[in-house]
Amino acid sequence: MGFLDVILGRSKPVRPHLDQLFALPSAAITLQAATGFTPTGRGSVCFASVEGGAFARIQADVRELLGPPVEYTQDQYGYTWLLAQHAPEDTAGLVNDLHAVNTSLQESGFGPQLLCSLIGFRDAHDRSLALVYLYKRGTFYPFAPLPGGGEKRDNPLELQVRSLLTDDLTVEKDLSRWFPVWGAPGL
Repeated sequence: MGFLDVILGRSKPVRPHLDQLFALPSAAITLQAATGFTPTGRGSVCFASVEGGAFARIQADVRELLGPPVEYTQDQYGYTWLLAQHAPEDTAGLVNDLHAVNTSLQESGFGPQLLCSLIGFRDAHDRSLALVYLYKRGTFYPFAPLPGGGEKRDNPLELQVRSLLTDDLTVEKDLSRWFPVWGAPGL
């Protein structure tokens, strides 16, 4: 960072550290023991769509790498979601797949299009929870929509999960960065 950056208040962007995704299996154990939330075996990667042959090739490579349970969808904002599925007890396998997708996109020059990755959880009361990795921040945050539809969050649960996982994950400190991911595949 240069002198002008300091004077003008600019900060260097955080470099993503994708290996942090490998902390998710132990965080899942902590989460299950403390709250009863268990992994669903579903996770996804969100990225800004890009047109062109190179990007289509990457999507085909990812589909070949991960196999047939891979699904691509587009949300109402135009972002593409890749959904990967594993047996609920295979959190490590799911995380490996998500890491492989992120790494493939990053190494192919599409890192700036990556937004987030998440893995889903459910409890005995059928409440949903996601642990979301912000690619550009290199941090995680919990997202818990309230059951029953609508776009309301279970903020107390999110704060409880933040407190539980601070030793397992690099949790995003800025709550304004805890973006809602309504209807995200894998949630």
